[in-house]
Amino acid sequence: MNLTNPVSVIEICSLINARVFPGQADCITGINEIHKVKEGDLSFVDHPKYYKRVLLSAASVVLINNADVENPLQKTLIVSDDPFRDFNRLTRHFSPFKPFPAHTTKARIGENTLIMPGAVIADEVTIGNNCLIYPNVVIYPNTHIGNHVTIHANSVIGSDGYYFKRRPEGYDKLLSCGRVIIEDHVEIGACCTIDCGVTGDTVIGQGTKFDNHIHIGHGAVIGKNCLFAAQVGVGGKTIIEDDVILWGQVGVSKTLTIGKGAVVLAQSGVPYSLEGGKTYFGSPAQEARTMMRQLGLLKQLTAAWDKVKKLL
Repeated sequence: MNLTNPVSVIEICSLINARVFPGQADCITGINEIHKVKEGDLSFVDHPKYYKRVLLSAASVVLINNADVENPLQKTLIVSDDPFRDFNRLTRHFSPFKPFPAHTTKARIGENTLIMPGAVIADEVTIGNNCLIYPNVVIYPNTHIGNHVTIHANSVIGSDGYYFKRRPEGYDKLLSCGRVIIEDHVEIGACCTIDCGVTGDTVIGQGTKFDNHIHIGHGAVIGKNCLFAAQVGVGGKTIIEDDVILWGQVGVSKTLTIGKGAVVLAQSGVPYSLEGGKTYFGSPAQEARTMMRQLGLLKQLTAAWDKVKKLL
């Protein structure tokens, strides 16, 4: 999330009652979790396993629970006993919760765009020209929709990211303050859900078409001219490049990349990154020719075992 104006590190410390260990930065221009962080941002880390990754990231300021760490880039450290909790405090301070209005007055809606009865559109939403929003669509704040976009009935755009920290007493939610960006000439089927980024953007690229019942996780980036059939699910922070086709019920895990022009056949599971320009099948997904060969050999093995049993 980008801030409207730079905020001093001293002010940040006062908001969360934390200590500062000065480094090269004395102010921040945004707050972002590690997957979306850039120069000028504050990010957080609360587990030694990830200290090095965050301290070597583009973040200018790090909210951390340990000051006694190697800090080769001389980042400014803000030390807290609970960085997760305090990051949520900052999120809510800079992006306060806003209920949906009874009748939206602040959404910007373009020319020749039709909003059908029952659709609910929050303030701070932008919808371009020549769009069609069907009944009962819900569009959360900080959603930006381009031109010539169709969203079918009962779809939800911009719901919270699915991001929780496990604690002894239960799960603690990381609050969302990100956006959804839907580019021109996109079609979203009925009953789809597209989560906003936790702190960054979830992006649906120009010309991409979704069937019904599709879920896109927080911070995912879907390329241009992709085609997703019904019941596809894509995990958070995953990058799907241009011209990718995912057939029905494909499940894609989080924080991976599917390369340009890849095709994943129905009911496949994708737990790791896939190269572009190839066709995949199975769970875990493999090149389709390899998987089909394996299935063929398995059938032959079954037939051979049946013959052996008759000889016993």
